[in-house]
Amino acid sequence: MLLIYGGLFLLLYWRFVSIQATGVVNGHELEAEALLKYERNFVLSADRGRILDRNDNIIAEDTLSYRLVAVIKESASENPKKPQHVVDIAETAKALAEYIPMSEDEIYKKLSAGKDKDKYQVEFGTAGRGISHETKNQIESLNLPGILFFSDKKRHYPNGEFASHLIGYATRETDEDGNSEVVGKMGLELNYDEQLTGTDGSLQYQKDARNYLLPSSDKIVQEAQDGNDIYLTLDKTIQSFLDDAMSRVNDQYNPQSMVGVVANPKTGEILAMSQRPTFDPDTRVGLETNWLNDVVENTIEPGSTFKAFTVAAAVDSGNWHPNAKYQSGTYKVYKDTIRDHNQYGWGPITYLEGLQRSSNTAMTNLLDIMGWETYEKYLKAFGFGQKTGIDLPGEASGVINSRYPLEKYTTTFGQGSTVTPIQLIQGITAIANDGKMMQPYVIDKIVNPNTEEVVLQSKPTEKGQPIKPESAKTVRELLASTVYGEAGNAKRFQIEGYEVAGKTGTAQMPKANGLPGYDWGKNEFLYSFLGMVPVDDPQLVVYVAVAKPKLAATEAGSEPVSQVFNSVALNSLKYMNINPSDVAEVQTKTLPNLVGNHTDQVVAELEGDGLKPIIIGEGGQILEQYPKADTVLTKDSIVFLKTDGVITLPTFENWSLRNVLVYKTLSKLPIEIVGEGYVESQSVSRGTMIIDNSPIVVKLKTPQEQYSTPPEEIIKDDESLPQD
Repeated sequence: MLLIYGGLFLLLYWRFVSIQATGVVNGHELEAEALLKYERNFVLSADRGRILDRNDNIIAEDTLSYRLVAVIKESASENPKKPQHVVDIAETAKALAEYIPMSEDEIYKKLSAGKDKDKYQVEFGTAGRGISHETKNQIESLNLPGILFFSDKKRHYPNGEFASHLIGYATRETDEDGNSEVVGKMGLELNYDEQLTGTDGSLQYQKDARNYLLPSSDKIVQEAQDGNDIYLTLDKTIQSFLDDAMSRVNDQYNPQSMVGVVANPKTGEILAMSQRPTFDPDTRVGLETNWLNDVVENTIEPGSTFKAFTVAAAVDSGNWHPNAKYQSGTYKVYKDTIRDHNQYGWGPITYLEGLQRSSNTAMTNLLDIMGWETYEKYLKAFGFGQKTGIDLPGEASGVINSRYPLEKYTTTFGQGSTVTPIQLIQGITAIANDGKMMQPYVIDKIVNPNTEEVVLQSKPTEKGQPIKPESAKTVRELLASTVYGEAGNAKRFQIEGYEVAGKTGTAQMPKANGLPGYDWGKNEFLYSFLGMVPVDDPQLVVYVAVAKPKLAATEAGSEPVSQVFNSVALNSLKYMNINPSDVAEVQTKTLPNLVGNHTDQVVAELEGDGLKPIIIGEGGQILEQYPKADTVLTKDSIVFLKTDGVITLPTFENWSLRNVLVYKTLSKLPIEIVGEGYVESQSVSRGTMIIDNSPIVVKLKTPQEQYSTPPEEIIKDDESLPQD
């Protein structure tokens, strides 16, 4: 017995020594399993990158929401008097159906199926995600057993139907393993999904049996890396002008579709882009019919707006003779007859009058004068039949049809061949920008928010010079004559205080479902306008098209188009501080490089030139200036001079939103901006020395309320705001 017990003791002792030395039992590493038991891992969720406009206004961002879970396994309830699982499936389904987008019957089936499969809990897909804090509180107040909420992230679009087909949307998807992430499904959200997607981090620590952090444990933190922020060339205010005007016209005329684009012809920056029908990216309501961004992905026969480019080709090639006459009404192409829009014409008229009256036969006669080879060369130079290269997905190229003689002639007035609205915008920049054609773009920059590194910085790209500067000036004057000339058919597009140039369009639309031929009738056409303003130095180019509006008996097709164009152009010019044409002839000053100089000397010189210097700091050596050197300014324009030292607040009275944003950026003061347009009031009075981080609230009025207030600044080169 002594030998037996002695042997067992030695065996047990050897086992202890062996385990202590190797840390392994039956192939299991004890230390690793202890760590698994007592270590806790948390996922640090990364935010998807934000999408912002040119003035840092949020267009898309991640926001906190909640995910709904129903615990259905009875073993989850230790105390029958306080159940922690769904007790009454029918009652629970009836209650939840009032708060989530899922029917009572669907909820009942999901809960019952989960119970039958002996699941611990069930979720409700997209219907149970993205729940707001308010809805969460309402459901919790019902005290439904087994109903739990977990914090979640939701992609949020605070501006509603705002450039929706351009921005697109992203939604949360869950894989088979239960892992979920927000994924771009359309538009910029899809095209730049890789750049917008962040990388989750983690938090690892050791805990005790009650899940408390052990005092001696080390925390291992791997920080989450948020997705890149995308800054657009869009201007929220101008986009709102466009969206509001298009919504009003859409409600009044119930057209088949609409598109609208506003761009800066100097740079190619897209300031606004919209279409109807549209949708709410938060709910996707309205996305049942068309997923395409019609401005970029859809082609149209542009109608008479294309005559602007036919005339430009004739002018630049020396084949434009405005006072020469031709026979209007009809033009024969072998057995086919081309007619003017009034069917019988106006007799023998000049080519200038033919343009003003939007005569089709004027264009066909111009083609005979300059020849197809010359005309085709200009069409290619203007970029038609080829993609613009805009930084958006799915761009179409359109087709210039020239196989048959009839197609060549109909192309001159915008029928038979196809283009995209963005091609029209690109082409018109050449006429507006003294012959230099600018490539359109919507991405201003992409920034890594974790490091503040600028990953991508876009710059204006010149796509060639289709016509000479003097030709562009002539064409602008000709297009202005369609608006203001005695025979002009675009008089409806005149706006108060500014001279407009442009061309109307009335295009036949192909029959639906691939049927041959075109629809015909007053309510069956595509009505459009391609214009620029002001004529002398265009700051905006705008294209608006309305397809098949329901017009009253006395209304012309240009009525709904002009309602959009006139409203957007006028409001945008006022917002941008573009002086009306009646005060356009003013003295200008080219700003020198002021950095490194002393404010005492610079202030006196600027005031002598009629400019308004604003010092940010205590004065002394100038560290930064805005606008930058070589910017052309008019009298009373503001010049910001950044120096060291405590900042004394100026008066912001009548400052534009843009000036307030510049001041905020340079000063880095906690300025909170309320409203848009021009400053009405400020919470901290002029002359106050800013020594803390208390917020400074600046309230602005809308541009409409400020029309009587003279704008204080024109920056000719439309340069972007200084960067932080």
